[in-house]
Amino acid sequence: MRADLKSVTASCTVLAVILLVCGSGAVAVEDETEFHGDYSKLSGIIIPGFASTQLRAWSILDCPYSPLDFNPLDLVWLDSTKLLSAVNCWFKCMVLDPYNERDHPECKSRPDSGLSAITELDPGYITGPLSTVWKEWLKWCVEFGIEANAIVAVPYDWRLSPTKLEERDLYFHKLKLTFETALKLRGGPSIVFAHSMGNNVFRYFLEWLRLEIAPKHYLEWLDQHIHAYFAVGAPLLGSVEAIKSTLSGVTFGLPVSEGTARLLSNSFASSLWMMPFSKNCKGDNTFWTHFSGGAAEKSKHVYHCTDEEYRSKYSGWPTNIINIEIPSPNGLDAYPSVTEAVKANMTNMECGLPTLLSFTARELADGTLFKAIKEYDPDSARMLHQLKKLYHDDPVMNPLTPWERPPIKNVFCIYGAHLKTEVGYYFAPSGKPYPDNWIITDIIYETEGSLVSRSGTVVDGNAGPITGDETVPYHSLSWCKNWLGPKVNITMAPQPEHDGSDVQIELNVEHEHGSDIIANMTKAPRVKYITFYEDSESIPGKRTAVWELDKANHRNIVRSPVLMRELWLQMWHDIQPGEKSKFVTKAKRGPLRDADCYWDYGKACCAWQEYCEYRYSFGDVHLGQSCRLRNTSANILLQYI
Repeated sequence: MRADLKSVTASCTVLAVILLVCGSGAVAVEDETEFHGDYSKLSGIIIPGFASTQLRAWSILDCPYSPLDFNPLDLVWLDSTKLLSAVNCWFKCMVLDPYNERDHPECKSRPDSGLSAITELDPGYITGPLSTVWKEWLKWCVEFGIEANAIVAVPYDWRLSPTKLEERDLYFHKLKLTFETALKLRGGPSIVFAHSMGNNVFRYFLEWLRLEIAPKHYLEWLDQHIHAYFAVGAPLLGSVEAIKSTLSGVTFGLPVSEGTARLLSNSFASSLWMMPFSKNCKGDNTFWTHFSGGAAEKSKHVYHCTDEEYRSKYSGWPTNIINIEIPSPNGLDAYPSVTEAVKANMTNMECGLPTLLSFTARELADGTLFKAIKEYDPDSARMLHQLKKLYHDDPVMNPLTPWERPPIKNVFCIYGAHLKTEVGYYFAPSGKPYPDNWIITDIIYETEGSLVSRSGTVVDGNAGPITGDETVPYHSLSWCKNWLGPKVNITMAPQPEHDGSDVQIELNVEHEHGSDIIANMTKAPRVKYITFYEDSESIPGKRTAVWELDKANHRNIVRSPVLMRELWLQMWHDIQPGEKSKFVTKAKRGPLRDADCYWDYGKACCAWQEYCEYRYSFGDVHLGQSCRLRNTSANILLQYI
């Protein structure tokens, strides 16, 4: 749902590595599935996640009882000093009107621009390392000689709904121009790297673009401007943390109360952008029109679900996402989907006793939850307004509908798995006034093969064999497996460097659309694996791959050296004229950089003698630093073709 303040640190490494490799000047094979041209002309487009862009003040605000005021261009998100010393002023500069998404009358903030907007959220000796986003990635770009104009950041105001992003900031028009400028400047298409909510933004852009460009030129534009799309940690069916933030608040680790965090979150229309929803329900567009104008072809708004939605439990999710106690049964009139069992229990209950109501993902996305609690929660009316106006009635698309595979040549869906992840909550009235009127009484987690509560009690539900990445449940992350075709090649390999002895491969595994596909392979204990699901045959001229990284945290996956290594190898494989397969081989993984070499104290020599050697340089302070590659990275990479 959100990018942690310390997330995404080394993600620039990924694209830097890709662009370095692409800078070799190699020419691709004349194959209809590959880009025809010089890969040194590629650009990298970065779309950051939620809360991963700096916001700066665009007004003058005098803060009483504080020596620190807000002046134009002062840092708002995130200035921890002003947050601690002038929290009320900081709040005014962050909060939005929930009905029209306008700024507070006394202060307004706008997103910063350029790469500096996504490097460190709160620069400083102490706060800088804690809030680093893309800074380390940019260091790699400089180290490997990447041209400054080859890396383009597209920061945005992550508080806004998609419609407001375009209406106020012309964000999607600017993003389109960014791709077109990169093509003219560098001479080739771009690699899109999006993390977390950045994937939601990119998806909406593709649908907006479909209306902006003549239909016969839409796919042509995509092929010309976008070579590959790397979707990392994408909440494809939403995240349960979004509804947690709506009812109780998520503090991001900042020194603010949960009530303050809830007020902010509910003023941000983007919070609903990541609301959990059912894979069986779709919403038709209210009308089709260009943002630039033109006649509107109106149609009746419909949010419809398949029969499977009502035959299955929990909207396909592991369990009911929200279980909430209301003080009295009066709210049931607004909750038409309440079960007969609950109604029967209420006939025998004493007057005034609380009633426990449960809500599935569908009942969150269609507003049923907010209707049921509107008598007990002042925010419900505002949330219903946002949900209907900004999402269900969005002129481009209803984002609370299942993703289809983007019509891009190369799509790589990457996420972490096998970590304990929140999938449901129990709420009860706290007895305190709004915004602290709800309290979380229990949390449901998905673990391997079961659902457990915070106290350790096993919970009934549809527990799967794989879990999520600590932030987004597996059910949502793995939806991109539906983009794979009926025949899938599966490879499972250890994440560390290996000689290939533990690599397991299954070819042409049958996969039915709409069902999950899981590698039926043996894992050694205490070894982290990466599982590749690859398909290059079902859609002519296009490749689709899903990568599952064991124990990779949502907020830290983009700094994973394993992810960076695999991206590097895949792109290096693509540019070589003699590749034998559509995807890079996983048979062996040795050191690729000097940093991958280390000293083996047991053998009293550098590990991986085939690749590394002891070569002391002035300034080395330990043996491992003196272990370096025997050959250049380019020579080593040739073995993976």
